[in-house]
Amino acid sequence: MGEKVVTLISKEAIEKRIEEMAREISADYAGRELFLVCVLKGAFIFAADLMRGLTVDTRVDFVDVSSYGKGMKSSAQMTLVLDLQDSIEDKDVLIIEDIADTGRSIDFLKRHIEAKKPRTVKLCTLLDKPGSRVLPHISPDYTGFIIPDKFVVGFGLDFAQRYRNLPFVGYLDFEDDSVE
Repeated sequence: MGEKVVTLISKEAIEKRIEEMAREISADYAGRELFLVCVLKGAFIFAADLMRGLTVDTRVDFVDVSSYGKGMKSSAQMTLVLDLQDSIEDKDVLIIEDIADTGRSIDFLKRHIEAKKPRTVKLCTLLDKPGSRVLPHISPDYTGFIIPDKFVVGFGLDFAQRYRNLPFVGYLDFEDDSVE
């Protein structure tokens, strides 16, 4: 492959922002238990760091929604690959997602979660890419960084299962423009 990764957000900036988000979320949910729903696979690193910074009681479960496959463009077809194992009925739920881009997978997942009758549902994303949003009603309640409309990797985000291990967020710069 003829791509290189260009740093967009440094490891240090990510760490600082996650600490700030954890304080904000902890203040908003003070005195209540918070049920975290981590969206696999991309959000697991972000969710782990965020959870360690929270000062409220938490529970965590995982879901997996597929919309990308091995390409770079999100499809409109959503598939629930893994559902929650625990009940979230009458719980305060925070969906933790790596990125809000088109909004399709978040919309699909939020409707799925709301059908399980939680008390509240909010959305927390490390990255928000409003320039690629096709569902304008999707808006994260907690956002780490607003980014330009570039294909990003690192800190859990991948391209064909590669680059998740990078400690920063970068974008792919293709030497060969034939990649779709």
